[in-house]
Amino acid sequence: MTNLLLIFIGSFIAAAISGTAGFGGALLLLPLLSRTIGTTMAVPVLTLAQLIGNLSRVSIGYRQIKWKQVAIFIVGAIPMAIIGAWFFAIVPKDVVARIIGGSIVVFVLLKYYRLIQFKPGNISMVCGGALVGFLSGLVGSAGPLGAAIFLSLNLSPVAYIASEAVTATAMHIVKTLVYQKYIGMGIREVIVGLFIGAAMVMGTWTGRKFIENMSKEKFVSFVGVLLFLVGLQMIIFP
Repeated sequence: MTNLLLIFIGSFIAAAISGTAGFGGALLLLPLLSRTIGTTMAVPVLTLAQLIGNLSRVSIGYRQIKWKQVAIFIVGAIPMAIIGAWFFAIVPKDVVARIIGGSIVVFVLLKYYRLIQFKPGNISMVCGGALVGFLSGLVGSAGPLGAAIFLSLNLSPVAYIASEAVTATAMHIVKTLVYQKYIGMGIREVIVGLFIGAAMVMGTWTGRKFIENMSKEKFVSFVGVLLFLVGLQMIIFP
């Protein structure tokens, strides 16, 4: 009972942050789930929960979704998410986490000091989607990296949140199928995943209230700071 309460509170807070910044929910929840349900099942259960949570993020900004950019991103993300999920059981997760974290920190610093001007085109969006998809399947989440890519599209806060959530939803669907086939989730794990998903829906709507009145410039700065902090966290505590 205590574990379920901790999971619910943690899921709500993580989703509120994710609903505000467009990422971060999985990274906050993964350590908690690893300690409560075990490392092996933490990623598959979290993937199921994120599927539900991201659907709620899609719903808050459905009319502002940039479908063209989403479709191009998904072309690379879906097949590589499947491959990444296959490799899930054999690659050291801490090594990959540090690589992702380092990439995020470098990206944010380059963008902040204007040493790089990332202008997403069709090819770069497909390649970015492929990288995010593979890493998402491999370590459970590459949300900050995907967020960094979508942040460069210069979207409004709601359009950014909803568009990125569509790509995440698509990846979580295929990852759930692969995890179920090769790892297998019992009824207990499915229930926990649905329970977390419900808490994440409530947290997402809480986060929405925060971003609706935020200017685009402040939002970009806010997400940039969070990306930098999450990147450092992934390097130091993978």
